[in-house]
Amino acid sequence: MKKKILISVAVVILLLVGALIYLNNRNRTLSPPGSAQLANGSLTVSIQYSRPSVRNRVIFGTKEEGALQPYGEYWRLGANEATEITFNRGVSFNGSEVAGGTYRIYAIPGPDVFEIALNTELGVWGVFKPDHEKDILKTNISVQKLSTPVEQYTVRMEAAGDTTNVFFEWEKVRLMVPIVGK
Repeated sequence: MKKKILISVAVVILLLVGALIYLNNRNRTLSPPGSAQLANGSLTVSIQYSRPSVRNRVIFGTKEEGALQPYGEYWRLGANEATEITFNRGVSFNGSEVAGGTYRIYAIPGPDVFEIALNTELGVWGVFKPDHEKDILKTNISVQKLSTPVEQYTVRMEAAGDTTNVFFEWEKVRLMVPIVGK
């Protein structure tokens, strides 16, 4: 009798592990990992994120429109794990001073402005809202409307003199955050 119970428990555990592996792989297939890095003078900025696709969905909008990412609600700036940004030294992030290090970066979207926040909580699954007590910065970034939609969420960087401009692009939205080494 004990042997049957142990075999049954082992089978259930194997099925659960298999299901978790399948779901994790499926998420990574639909939203593969991405990274962006730029060295500009003595400043290096790196971002680790996941790249979801539009796939004929409304991405940013109201709940009534069925938006994947409704206005006014937490967005992890990607998919899967929380998006993380690393500065190798202190920076001015959209005009606010930030010490060098790695931070969770997230947004609260709006039709014309996204609130971008940096948070010290790291290594977490991104769907879970951050502990706002660990926010070190909140700043507003104006939305630039794109005429040509971006199917797969993309983070890219460009140097402009001593400024590193970080672009977050998805669907018809582009955000640009200027970062300057201090």
